[in-house]
Amino acid sequence: MKRLFALVGKNISYSFSRAYFTEKFEKEHISDAEYVNFDLNSVDELPQKLQENRNIQGMNVTIPYKKEIIPILAKLDPIAEEIGAVNTIKVTQEGLIGYNTDYFGFGESLKPFLKEHHTKALILGTGGASNAVAYALKMLGISFRFVSRTPKMGQFSYSDLSSQIVNKYKIIINCTPLGTFPNVKDFPPIQYQFLTSEHLLYDLIYNPEKTTFLQKGEKKKAIIINGWKMLELQAEKAWEIWNETSDESKK
Repeated sequence: MKRLFALVGKNISYSFSRAYFTEKFEKEHISDAEYVNFDLNSVDELPQKLQENRNIQGMNVTIPYKKEIIPILAKLDPIAEEIGAVNTIKVTQEGLIGYNTDYFGFGESLKPFLKEHHTKALILGTGGASNAVAYALKMLGISFRFVSRTPKMGQFSYSDLSSQIVNKYKIIINCTPLGTFPNVKDFPPIQYQFLTSEHLLYDLIYNPEKTTFLQKGEKKKAIIINGWKMLELQAEKAWEIWNETSDESKK
């Protein structure tokens, strides 16, 4: 029986993960593994899925379950606990262990583009992905503020984003779903006219390849990055986690 890996999410037929891992298994001649989707209406359906698939060894987790899945887990990796969101699960005899590899994918994909003046960042959105982004920025020594439609203490609202603020925060990261296919004309309501060539715009969205958010940044000569490399890096990190104990036996 093949080792089974899965993506846990809702309405995930478009899934990056399934296509990525299926292609990876073919390219790398990994014939003992298969990757499927667990498309769930509620996270409460997961235990039944695990009962039905006893050969499951690892899972990725996507919207909307990155936070909701935590109570089901037996253990949380310290980084996932600090971030407050899980996107990778290892199935062990002791139960499900939750990890976060989003922060790794984001941080490593951002590093090559950073310049000396990139010391402050605005994080658009406050969902599970934004927490992972914040953790990565902290590791890189970049200060940040969240921007929200309903800001809490210490956060900006979109209407707060004056020319002075946009000028001070040279990295702007879209962690909202605004602009995702098929709603490609949507974009976060920031003051794009204040952007310059010193700005770096990062969109976690990868479909479309160039969102309206990124197009607007590109017109102002800003550096633009989409979420594709982040996804590849977090997926490879998840694969490492799933195979940590079995690598020796394969040699």
